[in-house]
Amino acid sequence: MTKKKSGMYKNLTNYGDSEFSIFLRKAFIKGMGYSEEMLNKPIIGITNTYSDYNPCHGNVPDLIKSVKAGILSSGAIPLEFPTISIHESFAYPTSMYLRNLMSIDTEEMMKAQPMDACVLIGGCDKTVPAQLMGAFSANIPAIQLVTGPMLTGSHRGERVGACTDCRGYWAKFRAEEIDLAEINEVNNQLVPTVGTCGVMGTASTMALITEALGMMISNGASAPAVSAERRRIAEETGKVAVEIANKSFNPKSFLTLKNFKNALTVLSAIGGSTNGIVHLTAMAGRLGIDIDLNEFDKMTKDTPMIVDLKPSGSGYMEDLFKSGGLPRILNELKDYLYLDAITVTGETIKEIIEKNKYNWKQEVIRNVENPIFDKGSIAVLKGNLAPKSAIIKQSAASKELLAHEGVVEVFENLEDLANRIDSDDLNVTKDSILLLKNIGPIGAPGMPEAGLIPIPKKLAKQGVKDMVRISDGRMSGTAAGTIILHVCPEAAAGGTLDIVQSGDIIKLDVKKRLLELKLSDEEIASRKKSKKSDKIIKRRGYDKIFHESVLQADKGADFDFLRPVK
Repeated sequence: MTKKKSGMYKNLTNYGDSEFSIFLRKAFIKGMGYSEEMLNKPIIGITNTYSDYNPCHGNVPDLIKSVKAGILSSGAIPLEFPTISIHESFAYPTSMYLRNLMSIDTEEMMKAQPMDACVLIGGCDKTVPAQLMGAFSANIPAIQLVTGPMLTGSHRGERVGACTDCRGYWAKFRAEEIDLAEINEVNNQLVPTVGTCGVMGTASTMALITEALGMMISNGASAPAVSAERRRIAEETGKVAVEIANKSFNPKSFLTLKNFKNALTVLSAIGGSTNGIVHLTAMAGRLGIDIDLNEFDKMTKDTPMIVDLKPSGSGYMEDLFKSGGLPRILNELKDYLYLDAITVTGETIKEIIEKNKYNWKQEVIRNVENPIFDKGSIAVLKGNLAPKSAIIKQSAASKELLAHEGVVEVFENLEDLANRIDSDDLNVTKDSILLLKNIGPIGAPGMPEAGLIPIPKKLAKQGVKDMVRISDGRMSGTAAGTIILHVCPEAAAGGTLDIVQSGDIIKLDVKKRLLELKLSDEEIASRKKSKKSDKIIKRRGYDKIFHESVLQADKGADFDFLRPVK
């Protein structure tokens, strides 16, 4: 008689004879050396996202060993399985294009194979949301383990790390402030160990807000990738995975809007990546939870930014870890959080705060009375240029540009940008606004991190460090500047962005949350009418699925068919 549907008895391949199905499954798995006794225990799946193309995941094999130790010590069987692995620098056209595919891979393998719970191991910025999106859709008990941030390097006595310093040194090279020899020299120091970017980029942001969401063990986000503590976190994660398997504690059992509001509050307080909004929106959508960007803006408007990390501050993730990590941040933010929100361990945020008291001196995590940035590190903009929404990380912007009106120089696409940005004939001044079209979810496709439009070389040589830049794409969380992103609807979807021409004037007023193209409604309508095209592009494969199914940025750029069926 077939037993209850757990362990090896879950998700049996159907041959019309369930007894034969389990007989055949056991016969094959015993080829791996498992005994009958072991095969009667709960099964914990472990995603293996190691790849030679993914240095952010270079420590995954070691983490798997530690996770397995935790699982075995708690009386369950660990079974690792591969999924695709994506890395921002090694994914064309962008890793965001493949995030939804990775989520499908994760979901389907979790549902297809027998497992009572799953440990999700990710790191590089799109992998964590992809895994959580898949796990939420599968609704199988799951817990996230991140690979952890890299350590910092040193260049001529200066502490450096990926990838804010990558961009900073490259800007110096473009401005001819440093020579070819030095840029090659620093290139060897920017990524000194495996692990994710060591600043408050998207990977670090996603780690911290995943912990705030409640999908990770307490203080599991910030320990360095190459530290012994990261291995201990992995072992503990394995133990918790067995606990949630025994309780059938799936994501829908405890994740509510309160959890996501806590994550969004932490996102603002840490000066996190704007990408965090897109990913949290997509993750919430898999649970049927809608994140209203206007509500996010109101909710976080008075949230102080208290973490002093690059690109909005000066420190690195290893400093945050030594300072107390997310539990210390939660302590400082207790008046801004839903303390009754439940986490994957069964603890509430209040309980986590109460058992973590900090009294040692440190300079990375400020108290709310002495913030790095007064309030609202990320602002949501609206106006005729962004009827639905646009995003700016104002904590990383130039204060003098937060209210600005300027003449626009338009780049129609990335090719146009590459061809003209460094031309001596480019008609721009330091007061110009640079606008890049067609790098949204559909237009690029996949919203590449090209929103950090380079300062034109002729201006960079004059000492210009920042300009207002606008696009329907994204930028790396490691980047800084007065950058308006995620303009929605995007140009390729017929948004107003599509009809902007060089010489037009745009007004930005972050305080008023305004992004306005200085044209009449009649002129905008007329340009849109003349812009319409009947051109049909034939597509195949994943490219076809992507273009036909991807949602706009305000819906997390997920696929419409992956959201819950109502």
